[in-house]
Amino acid sequence: MALTGGGWPIIGWARSAVAPVGGALSRLAIHDLAAPVLRHLLEQIQLPVDAVDALVLGNALGANGNPARMVALAAGLSTACPAITVDTQCCSGLDAVTQACGMLALGQAQVVIAGGAEAWSRAPLRMHRPWQANEPALPYERPAFAPPPFRDPDMLEAAADTAQRLGISRQRQDAYAIDSHHRAVQAADRVALEIAPVVGLTYDAYPRLMLPQRVARMPAVQQRLDGTGLDCSLSVAGTSPKADGAAFIVLATPKACERWHLQPQARWLGAVSQGNAPEEPMLCVIAPVKTLLQRHQLHPTQLSALELHDAFAAQALALCDALDIPTTCLNQQGGGIARGHPIGASGAIALVRALSQIKDRPRQARAVACVAGAGGLGTATLLAPW
Repeated sequence: MALTGGGWPIIGWARSAVAPVGGALSRLAIHDLAAPVLRHLLEQIQLPVDAVDALVLGNALGANGNPARMVALAAGLSTACPAITVDTQCCSGLDAVTQACGMLALGQAQVVIAGGAEAWSRAPLRMHRPWQANEPALPYERPAFAPPPFRDPDMLEAAADTAQRLGISRQRQDAYAIDSHHRAVQAADRVALEIAPVVGLTYDAYPRLMLPQRVARMPAVQQRLDGTGLDCSLSVAGTSPKADGAAFIVLATPKACERWHLQPQARWLGAVSQGNAPEEPMLCVIAPVKTLLQRHQLHPTQLSALELHDAFAAQALALCDALDIPTTCLNQQGGGIARGHPIGASGAIALVRALSQIKDRPRQARAVACVAGAGGLGTATLLAPW
């Protein structure tokens, strides 16, 4: 089997449902959450565990260690199988897939499982060690993402600042969120086909039909007015909730496809990761998406699917404005606003969403999955049917 038309063969994909923190997946450690998804995927494509040469896992809240190794062992992969954890915060799941393709290109592996997992409900509590022995340890919610003198704003503040600076009104944000939930509810049965059952959960738990009057009454989590007095505040509806979830794909070389009688379903065509100003993380997905499209001579309207993990409605609207596309081109079956945000898995889930939507399209179809991350990072990946 040759790499006809370029790209690495993607053999299959699967993900868990996404559930808000404290919900149906809240009692699962990361390996208990991710291993059933991985096993389901291997059974689905009829690949024996000893065929897997490596696991690359994106994770952001596992408190260091090596969550990938925990997942690999819990899933029954060979003890000889290397397991690598990638932490680029929200970009972790997509970056893990890029790393996996690098392993194939370098001849380090023939079959690699890659993706992301986040058990936010079970994330360890964090504390800074005291400077003096007689001082208490100091709890903290998140680590620093940029050192002084860079600004390192809280993500809510950064999203509100972006909305204010770009004049993205709360009304527009709320309308986008309502539409995202509506799309997710309408597509729920189709989306369920990519979901591996974990503790009996087979549908994303968060999407719901939302009334505009009710959304308008929801409190603002960050209040902002732009220079003209336009209300650019962030509401609860326009913010993706903290969540648990996992997603994986299987990549293989043409040689491995022949050896294990694997039928590719899609192709990984390329990826771009870029940095931007740390104080504007919401905008950091724009540059890699534009670079990726330019590199492959594509216009955004030529894409069959454009999947952004939209942690904030303002972020999604900023991307649409930058690409000069209507919001109907983005997250056609609902996005992260309607699902939730399992940080290290969010990019991989967007990837699975894109793959599911192009699987049965003509070979020339293209899809992009993209995500922005704390600290000023962004990643975009280009996909095609096999």
